[in-house]
Amino acid sequence: MPILVDVRVIPRAKKTELAGRRGAALVIRLAAPPVDGAANEALVAWLAGQLGVPRRQVAIARGASSRDKVIAIDGLTRAEVASRLGVELAER
Repeated sequence: MPILVDVRVIPRAKKTELAGRRGAALVIRLAAPPVDGAANEALVAWLAGQLGVPRRQVAIARGASSRDKVIAIDGLTRAEVASRLGVELAER
C-alpha cells in the first residue's frame, strides 16, 4: 500500500526545491509553469529523483489541478521517504 504525502506546490519558481513545511504539507517550489500538466510532471520527476525510485512509483493521488496535492509513493516506508527528503512527515 502506498504512503500518502501532502504537498503544497509553488509553480514558476527560480528553481525546483523543497522549501519547508506549511502545516502538515511539504512546500515544493517548481521551476515549471502550471500549464498543460508541466508542473505535475516536474513534481513527479523531481520527487522520484530525490527519493531514488522510478517515476512509476510516484503518483498524484489527489489535487492534480490544485496547488494542494496528495502524492502516493509506492515501495518506500514513511521513514524512508522522510530520511531521503531530509524532513519529518506528518502522520496521515
